[in-house]
Amino acid sequence: MAVDFALSHRAAVVVDAHCDTLSLLAKENFSFAEGGGRQVDLPRLRMGGVDVQFFAVFVAPDERGAYLRRALEQIDAFSSVAAACSGDLTPVRDWAGLQAAVGTGKIAGVLAVEGGHVLEGSLGVLRVLYELGMRCLTLTWNGRNELADGVGECETRGGLTAFGREVVKELERLGVLVDVAHLSPAGFWDVLRLAQGPVVASHANSRALCDHPRNLTDEQVRALAATGGVVGVNFVPAFVDPVNSTVDRVVDHIEHLAAVGGVGAVGIGSDFDGTAETVSGLEDVARLPALTERLYQRGWGEADIRKVLGGNFLRVLKSVWR
Repeated sequence: MAVDFALSHRAAVVVDAHCDTLSLLAKENFSFAEGGGRQVDLPRLRMGGVDVQFFAVFVAPDERGAYLRRALEQIDAFSSVAAACSGDLTPVRDWAGLQAAVGTGKIAGVLAVEGGHVLEGSLGVLRVLYELGMRCLTLTWNGRNELADGVGECETRGGLTAFGREVVKELERLGVLVDVAHLSPAGFWDVLRLAQGPVVASHANSRALCDHPRNLTDEQVRALAATGGVVGVNFVPAFVDPVNSTVDRVVDHIEHLAAVGGVGAVGIGSDFDGTAETVSGLEDVARLPALTERLYQRGWGEADIRKVLGGNFLRVLKSVWR
């Protein structure tokens, strides 16, 4: 019997663990509700069958002196969008809120912060961001900050600083996802030695298939999977395959990560609106059903497809969130 891929996709709870739409909303004048975005907006989220969308707060490191202000402007944009789309999108801060949103057919919006430089060296700022709804923190971007070195500084072999260790402990105490995407290898291993619960890489791929510093080695994937964590497969062409960047190549990454870390360690972290270049067949969030179709075509069963589409990240959220 032929499988209705679109129906199967919509029957799953789909989680995208990373998009950069807030940084665009804070700078550009477009209607998220009416579909004026680049790669992510409300109509496209609905077309893509997304149930849970992580919205990253990203402030460029060169905006030194304005980190916290720029972050707050993006959090304000998140609040404004949620208010304008209240019938379709609702911010969630805990597991019960996420269940309620998904159960009523709304998109659950999760506020994340990408880059610990936004904390400006203060645990107090971290706690205030938590009160404002932050439920995931990517410890670094590509460079060095007060917490650790990013992948762009990996030659220094610098790992977590003393403050970075404090931050990881406080995140776990509060019930905030610890995200190692962008983190240097030394920092990655420091986090895994320190963390008591699941650790995620919200948007990263397999370095075995694409040798880019932002991707994870098989050893890293196995170690992250052992925490109960998840790797959100990224759709940035440079991290997928600079020569052959297609939806099938994205599925190659999914299959390799599943072979190395287990099916339970793989999810989606598109990085939409964080890249001008896109994967052929995954040009925006509306195209997500193409992943489901390809996985079925490669012989994946429905239960495992649902884990990748969102079930694995849901398991981690239920475990970590207070």
